[in-house]
This record gives sequence, C-alpha cells and structure tokens, in this order.
Amino acid sequence: MTRRTRLLGAAFAVFAAALMVGGCRPEPIERVEWPAMGTVAAAQARGPGARNQAYWIRGLNQPAFFLVELLLNAHDPKSELSRLAPCADADVLARCANDMRPCYEAAFALKGASDGAFNPRWRGTNTLDLGAIAKGFAVDRMDSMLRSCRPARTDCLIDLGGNVKSLRGVWKTGVKDPNGDGFAAVVDLREGEALATSATYYRGGHIYDGRTGAPVSNDVASVTVLCRSAMWADGLSTTLFILGPDEGRDFLARKRLGLLGDEPVAALWILKDGRLVAVDAEGRFQKKNP
Repeated sequence: MTRRTRLLGAAFAVFAAALMVGGCRPEPIERVEWPAMGTVAAAQARGPGARNQAYWIRGLNQPAFFLVELLLNAHDPKSELSRLAPCADADVLARCANDMRPCYEAAFALKGASDGAFNPRWRGTNTLDLGAIAKGFAVDRMDSMLRSCRPARTDCLIDLGGNVKSLRGVWKTGVKDPNGDGFAAVVDLREGEALATSATYYRGGHIYDGRTGAPVSNDVASVTVLCRSAMWADGLSTTLFILGPDEGRDFLARKRLGLLGDEPVAALWILKDGRLVAVDAEGRFQKKNP
C-alpha cells in the first residue's frame, strides 16, 4: 500500500513516465503547474484558448484537490480521515462527508476483493490511509467539476502526481522504462480515460502489502493501469503491483466486473528483468523499444 507521501520524488518519476510524448494535433501545448496534495499538479491544454483553459482548470484546485487533502490527510490528526480511523468500516461510510464517500467505498471494496492486499488499514486496525487512491479520486472530482461548470472547448489533460486523465481530446502518453531512460510503451489516452502508475523508482520500497504491513518484495518494477476512472486506475495500480502479474491477472479476471462493471481495464506490468506482462484485450499499450 502506498503511504500518503507519494511525494515530489516519486511524483516526478511517474510524471516523467506518464508525460505527454506528443499529441494528436500540432498546436502548441500550454502547461500550468502548482503544488497540490503533497505533489505537483499540472493542467495541459492545446488549441484556441488553451492558456485560459489551463488556468481555468487550475482555478478548480480549491474545491477539487484542496478539499480532498483537507479531509483525507492521514497525517493530520484533525482531518476527517484521522477522526474516523478508529471506527469500523461500515461506521466510516455512515459518518464520512458525502463528497468523500466514493473514495472510502472504493478503498474498502478493493480491500475485500484483494483479500487485504490493498488495505487502507495497512498500518493497523485503528488507522486509515487512502494515499493509494485519493489522488485519483481528486482527479475524477476535477473532471466532474469542469464538465458541470464549464465544459472544455479545447483539448485538455490533468495530471496529479502521475495520475493522468484526458478531460478532452486524445493525448499520447508514455510509460517509463524503469530500467532505462526512455519509454517502455506508449498509449493513446482517449477522452475521459485515465492512467496511473505505481512504481518503486526514485523512492525505493514505498508500496506496502496490506496483508503484512511490510514493503512489497517481488519482481515488479512498475504497474500502469488504464481505465475511465482515475480513482480506480490509482487504486488498481497499487493492488496489481502488490499481487504481481500472475495473481494480478487472475484478480482482474475474477473481480473486475464486481468492482467496475463492464468498464474495460488494461494493465501493464514491467518486471525488474525488463519483461512486459499485460492484460490488454484491445492492444492499447504499444511497446516502444524493440
């Protein structure tokens, strides 16, 4: 389970890994960055009005990202998350803020489906930590707010510490090669799709197995998940990193429908020896290097 601190070092690693390697159009890309949730957030836009669009997205930081950080901060004893930590899971869902409930629900659902591999209580019974899913949840909130208050008129994309979602348009993104300087694979991120990567580069073993509370020790260097929800991409990337490719593929085959319904999911494991293992029925991940 990732700690709350997927901070700047790791965020930059994933940011570099899942960064845009070129768009579908030749228009210049406007990029705006700002600190959020202990990492770097960025809005990118291209086409007419791109600069205004990027800054408009940044303006949604307060209701989208700041509120999530305020309520779900595991390191703030006054946060909602900390106050609810001693409660049973059902009581947490009954008492939490309505806006935050989908994040708690998804975390507890992943806990049950993975037999505790993904575990928001990985540090102990009376603790809660949503650091492995909250950033993706915040990205989905940003997307929902943008669509409800001012639908995007130019191609735009949001990135929160490597949790990337296309709000409009198709964006070509790269999956970092953990064993090299380039990209191991590329994917066209379609409108409304999200991409998240869990990896150990730069920060070492910061992903924890919720069943043991110990850092994960397996052959996985990174896992990237592609689906329509940034929250689920975030949570699933951590879950599949912990499980590894064999157990992870079986998990997706048995549990995906129960968790996400008929929503398609693609996953790419990169192993420490350089091998790529994928669950990718549509062939979305294209191997970059021969």
